[in-house]
Amino acid sequence: MTNDMWAKVLDGLKATVGANNFSNWIEPLEFVELSGTVAKFKVPTTFIGNYVQQNFGEQIIYQINRAGKSVNRVTFVPSGAARTASKPSANAAPKPTSVDDIQGSPLDARFTFDTFIVGKPNELANAAARRVAEGGPVTFNPLFLYGGVGLGKTHLMHAIAHELQRRSPELNVLYLSAEQFMYRFITALRDRKMMDFKQMFRSVDVLMVDDVQFMAGKDSTQEEFFHTFNALVDGKKQIIISADRAPGEIKDLEERIKSRMQSGLVVDLHPTDYELRLGILQSKVEVYRGQYPGLSIAPGVLEFLAHRISTNVRVLEGALTRLFAFASLVGREITLELTQDCLSDVLKASDRKVTVEEIQRKVSEHYNIRLSEMIGPKRVRNYARPRQVAMYLAKQMTSRSLPEIGRRFGGRDHTTVMHGVRRIEELRITDSQIADDLELLRRALEE
Repeated sequence: MTNDMWAKVLDGLKATVGANNFSNWIEPLEFVELSGTVAKFKVPTTFIGNYVQQNFGEQIIYQINRAGKSVNRVTFVPSGAARTASKPSANAAPKPTSVDDIQGSPLDARFTFDTFIVGKPNELANAAARRVAEGGPVTFNPLFLYGGVGLGKTHLMHAIAHELQRRSPELNVLYLSAEQFMYRFITALRDRKMMDFKQMFRSVDVLMVDDVQFMAGKDSTQEEFFHTFNALVDGKKQIIISADRAPGEIKDLEERIKSRMQSGLVVDLHPTDYELRLGILQSKVEVYRGQYPGLSIAPGVLEFLAHRISTNVRVLEGALTRLFAFASLVGREITLELTQDCLSDVLKASDRKVTVEEIQRKVSEHYNIRLSEMIGPKRVRNYARPRQVAMYLAKQMTSRSLPEIGRRFGGRDHTTVMHGVRRIEELRITDSQIADDLELLRRALEE
């Protein structure tokens, strides 16, 4: 196959599978030869070859046939040991050995510290990740990052790997998911190559394992992971782990592994707050302005999205991407009305099912007052402040109007609710206790 033909195949695949899949899975392929009706490729690892075969094999065959060659099968062979092989590319251009050569999973170029928006919920995790990324003597081992979906765990893992690559390209850094660790372990058992497996994992300088909760219940994999963990810690090598929950909360994970994980620094990435979500949106808008020149966004739209889509940053970013694409296609300004029309399904799915009554009950319990006292007529501070907090949360977490909220607070006027909401908005900035109370209550209500 000529270079022009291969370039045509790549263009077709990029248009078909999308830029992200192309970067992660197609670019690492190195075309080797056509043998009859079989196209042969080199891949960095067996895992990548199997994944591409299963998910993109038919599309590769289609694009090669479309380019003028008759092919009915594709095969993938590992290009060599993960620690020493140079990273293959789709155009077979040679590259010097780097941290990318030994990664078990492709790194996303977008996930760097520069693109990670820092706020109160994730500032400790960001600081700890940056400290590890500086290299040098190990200060806490392992670094364990945990939190729900879309809160930035994987972003920070990739950012650490990128920064280590920049600062210390001589380090052997292995980044992979727990599922990939299991796959490699099972493959090594099947092929009777356990010594190779042990040598590879024990020879890295930094081991990064994403979504370790998927090892739960896999006894043999946990056994090998435990020994790998111990060998690396004893050798003063850094380990970084992520999960969707704290080590002690991962069911069916061996107690000795939990204990090992808890011996380092365990950091919780809290659900995003309003300011952080707004900052993420503002950052994304700056990127989109270059992609969609001349497109304008009306005041209040970003604030609306930051309030309405609160649990998952990926959903938030995806909503903004769709919004800009839609506005560009129809040639209209991004207004609140257009946003509500374009994202009606996302907004409906993100609608919080919290009721005003639930908020009132939680706030009463938090401040240790009776519910009747909070919604009653008394204006003393002990009751007035919790009442304003409950009004503020009702405004932020439900779709009820101000008059409706007022009626549920002892028939108060909507202007009273408005005053209470504004007062809490002011105190949230100047009073750290109020800010903490709001965050605790919001998390309790969203559980």
